[in-house]
Amino acid sequence: MWLNNEDFTGAKIMVFAGKDLLVLHRDHTPGISWPGYLDLPGGGREGQESPLHCALRELREELGLTVSEVDTIFAHRRVGETGVSYFYAAHLDHEIRDQVVFGNEGAGWAVMPPSEFAGHPNAIPHFARIVSDYWNAARDQ
Repeated sequence: MWLNNEDFTGAKIMVFAGKDLLVLHRDHTPGISWPGYLDLPGGGREGQESPLHCALRELREELGLTVSEVDTIFAHRRVGETGVSYFYAAHLDHEIRDQVVFGNEGAGWAVMPPSEFAGHPNAIPHFARIVSDYWNAARDQ
């Protein structure tokens, strides 16, 4: 889906472990957008990396998890105030809590049902909509 000649600002990944979604709790670093909100792993592009490589790198940096490219699927392309972002999904059939090694970005992490994230008052609203739309479409298949 990524257009090779398109600039993008960053990428996120929805990691589903069984029926749960892996989420981050944003910290209160000065200048950070959405401080204290629930977020998805991901972040800004480095160099000329592709959106998928950006999302997978950020997942490793933030949570110490490695997901194979073949285990990911394109989920959404978002054009927002800060530019273009790509969203991917990875569906893992195993528990991941014991594999997480929390990095130095954010205030913490958790797993929760996607519907809980989508309806949570402290979830970043546009990410909550993306998760909800994706999860509802995935369940309908």
